[in-house]
Amino acid sequence: MSDYFEEMGWTPLQDGATPNSLLQMARFLRDMGMWEMLGQHEKLPPPASKAAVEALEEIKITDAESKQCPVCLKTFETCDIVKCLPCHHSFHKECIIPWLEKTNSCPLCRHELPTDDEDYELYRKEKARAVEREKDLETLHNSMFG
Repeated sequence: MSDYFEEMGWTPLQDGATPNSLLQMARFLRDMGMWEMLGQHEKLPPPASKAAVEALEEIKITDAESKQCPVCLKTFETCDIVKCLPCHHSFHKECIIPWLEKTNSCPLCRHELPTDDEDYELYRKEKARAVEREKDLETLHNSMFG
């Protein structure tokens, strides 16, 4: 069985370290359901990290494909080089790069790329852990009462 820190995805303080009071207050507000009242969940996500954008796969369009760019709606021409996101959606380079400089998600499916914003990455991890805890509780409930 995991301990409290493992379950929450936190690490205990090292000797001589002091807790981050602002982070504790933010967690308290979130746990009490007041974070949404403050509008903090409505912030736009930060831009995708430069490394993630540079690592996007480039694909050369062949004659057999008749897809179009979902942003500009132009059909891909033969021999065009397009950027492919991890969700397998393809875009013209000049269409997707400005988008990813403003937000970290795919314009079609909202699949999120990594960011350079540490606070946002922690928020994403917390959100994923909350979903995982809900699934675990559902599984536990179903095993006991199902």
